[in-house]
Amino acid sequence: MDEATVELVPGRSCAGCTLCCKLLRIDELEKPRHEWCIHCAVGKGCKIYEARPAPCRAFYCGWLVNDWLGAHWQPAKSRMMITAEGGRLVIHVDPGRLDAWRKEPFYSEIKKWAAAAARNRGQVILWQGKDLIAILPDREKHLGPLRDGQFIVTTETRGPSGPVLDMQIVDADHPLAAGRSKPG
Repeated sequence: MDEATVELVPGRSCAGCTLCCKLLRIDELEKPRHEWCIHCAVGKGCKIYEARPAPCRAFYCGWLVNDWLGAHWQPAKSRMMITAEGGRLVIHVDPGRLDAWRKEPFYSEIKKWAAAAARNRGQVILWQGKDLIAILPDREKHLGPLRDGQFIVTTETRGPSGPVLDMQIVDADHPLAAGRSKPG
């Protein structure tokens, strides 16, 4: 997102929250997912704010820009961060609180999002440590780690009571990977 065009939810800011500096992978900084950035002053902010790379400049977590996320989703409190990536809603869970998403009111909301996403062939996925979990309306599916060159795809089969959606990880050369994007 362009900094000039982003509208933050009134009253919301990053103040005191640096969870994105831990949860996200930033290739330009050779920063792996789920490790604190060496440039982060935890709980305060970026020590290289003026020189931070483009992905950091363009990033706004879902809580900052979506008023449908209640106050309980504030990342510093919930220990989770929401991002939208195309037709995919991604929930990044702090490795120090891997079960946070299973607590209420979070779990019920996540399941509602999964049902809504399924109607539009969208995806709700969750980073739990190094592993991805697909959140489907009727279940959660452990997908495991996602390697470079792999993608998450949604498939549909016929079940006894209608369509059954599934998600799986496929390699880039798999026919189902055409036109797909992988989570950031």
